Amino acid sequence: MIIESAELFLFELPFIKSYQTSYGEMNQKRSIIVKLSTYNLSGYGEASTLPFPFYLPEYTDTSYIVLKDLILPQILGKTINSPSEFHQFLSHIKGYNFAKTAVETALWDLYSQQLKTPLWKLLGGKIKEIQIGGAVGITKDKNKLLEEISLRIEQGYKRIKLKIKPDWDIQPLEIIRNKFPDIPLLADANCAYTLQDIDLLKTLDNFNLMMIEQPLGWDDIIDHAELQKQIETPICLDESILSLEDTRKAIKLNACQIINLKPGRVGGLTEAKKIHDLCQKNNIGVWSGGMLESSIGAFFTLSLATLDNFIYPAALNTNDYIDDIVTHKCLPENGTIKVPHFLSDFEVNEDKLRHYTVSSKTII
Repeated sequence: MIIESAELFLFELPFIKSYQTSYGEMNQKRSIIVKLSTYNLSGYGEASTLPFPFYLPEYTDTSYIVLKDLILPQILGKTINSPSEFHQFLSHIKGYNFAKTAVETALWDLYSQQLKTPLWKLLGGKIKEIQIGGAVGITKDKNKLLEEISLRIEQGYKRIKLKIKPDWDIQPLEIIRNKFPDIPLLADANCAYTLQDIDLLKTLDNFNLMMIEQPLGWDDIIDHAELQKQIETPICLDESILSLEDTRKAIKLNACQIINLKPGRVGGLTEAKKIHDLCQKNNIGVWSGGMLESSIGAFFTLSLATLDNFIYPAALNTNDYIDDIVTHKCLPENGTIKVPHFLSDFEVNEDKLRHYTVSSKTII
């Protein structure tokens, strides 16, 4: 493949209602789409960043600058035989995994079209129905919290993920377990605690949680290993895992039992598959987490989730949006979804994409 041109779209897609976590509240998703074109094909990828540097240092506006000024000019005119070769052109650019993922997934889209082979098959997956879990943000009103969970249960979601933070942890879990004692439930702390909170974190063992996700620092592995020794609830690492090397260290230290595997966070599907394989070899379960992707980004995360070691329900947030940038929105049915063979099955709608775009750049 020779990349002849690239288009960059920074867009804002509004939520049906605000989404709140321990690190902030959002009313819309500020994200990036990359379109790469060869002489006869176009492929799309998404950098599903957040609009602020509270999840990781990289955020939407910095990703846009790096893509525009550094990454896309590096690959124009280059011959790229497969997406796995892409990173060799960018070894000098440290970090910016979300930005790199936007380009790498666009290359996977092109590669899949070129070979006329479904992406899940290229990745080594098996076509299957993927179970989807529902998420609930920080909702202080007890009745609204139970209403949201009831709705997700009615919609068929296979597990519930609750966002927690200090002073909003034990109480909501008690409320949920009193009403729904048996639903599969996990708590996501988004780095809100330290080892000084260990007594409180031990208390979470009483709620029969599937896992607690990233309770400690975003860049920590060592303290998570200490915490996992002292609690029964499986720790799931998210923000701490940025690479295959981070995964190796976490496994060596017994810092977790589960990893939330997001392609954007680790730099793309190639690295994510390596992480999957290492986790499988070491009996560490993985699941496909979400960054509130549009249907474009969701296609890639779900295609990855067809691999064998994705043993927990995946995240899919397209239901949270008023609209999307495709004609046929990626949506679960009764808590499951069949992964399409090609991104084109959703039909990227460039009129919608341009409607929601707040900044764009064409590079030729």
